[in-house]
Amino acid sequence: MSNYIWLSLIILFAIVEALTPAIVSIWFALGALLALVASALSAPVWLQITVFIIASALALILTRPLIKRKLNKTLIPTNADMLIGKTGVVVEKIDNIEETGSVKIQGKTWTARSEYGEEILSGSRVVISKIEGVKLIVKLLNKSL
Repeated sequence: MSNYIWLSLIILFAIVEALTPAIVSIWFALGALLALVASALSAPVWLQITVFIIASALALILTRPLIKRKLNKTLIPTNADMLIGKTGVVVEKIDNIEETGSVKIQGKTWTARSEYGEEILSGSRVVISKIEGVKLIVKLLNKSL
């Protein structure tokens, strides 16, 4: 009977692992696998549980730092991030409702939206407060001071 319980736990931990983007239960699946082996060798239930706990803990302690290091995805800032805080000139009126507007900055034209939702007329100087996707979020230069 305990063989079925351990096999069910292995399957459960594998499903949880498959459904999550991070590694969260593979160690417990390994512990359940070793407990299943102990069960197949007719070990008493208390020993199966002990094997499960110790194997899971050891697998977690020994491999988690390595896996965490390998999967560590540090964000690398892009060149676009360097535009935040810079000033540009509106070359097409910015209107969030009409979803229009563009700003020229450092020789390039970017789609832009107003941070506060107001219309910003062509020729106005703006400061870039953030970037959302490929759009600059800007505010009038005099409002940013």
